[in-house]
Amino acid sequence: MDRDEFAASIDHTVLGPETTWSDVRTVLDEAADHGMNACIPPCYVPEAADYDRAPEAIATVVGFPHGQHAPEAKRDEAVGAWEDGADEIDLVINVGRLKAGEDDVVAAEISDVVAAVPVPVKVIIETALLSDAEKRRACEAAVDADADMVKTSTGFADGGAAVPDVELMSEYLPVKASGGVGSYEEATAMLDAGATRIGASSGVAIVEGYPE
Repeated sequence: MDRDEFAASIDHTVLGPETTWSDVRTVLDEAADHGMNACIPPCYVPEAADYDRAPEAIATVVGFPHGQHAPEAKRDEAVGAWEDGADEIDLVINVGRLKAGEDDVVAAEISDVVAAVPVPVKVIIETALLSDAEKRRACEAAVDADADMVKTSTGFADGGAAVPDVELMSEYLPVKASGGVGSYEEATAMLDAGATRIGASSGVAIVEGYPE
């Protein structure tokens, strides 16, 4: 993987509750400068889509951060984000439903979003809250719903991306490793484990760590 390909695997991210348009603009500029994607809050997607410095792709989140929105709200939020200009959707599952054994409900929620938008949907399963068996069931639900990728974490639970989780998840779908990835070495460990995308607020440091 050359430097450009490596940079294009990074979703440079800003999703904190205090995020301003100025913060988002900085991330967009950095993503454009370094050939990365940007992952931003849905409220700023319209401005980002009209901004004169475009990243590789604009991703946004749906059902964030806890995944407990009504299914119709998730679907409508995804459609709105796509209509506003989002190129990709990162969708949080309802972890409580999964833990209760309601896998069919989880899959149906994902499927509704996948069917509603013509852009890739990454399914955030929040690995820090799940047992290995639950991680497998979450990935199976994503497969059943025709999702494009599975993603480790929102960054709002204790714990983030871990190599064993990426290895497990990559048995099912392409993986976005997100949460706690802050260096080139950490990013490459995730890619070596089977990830195809990295989500990180430290995208600039990660790309600049690429060996010359």
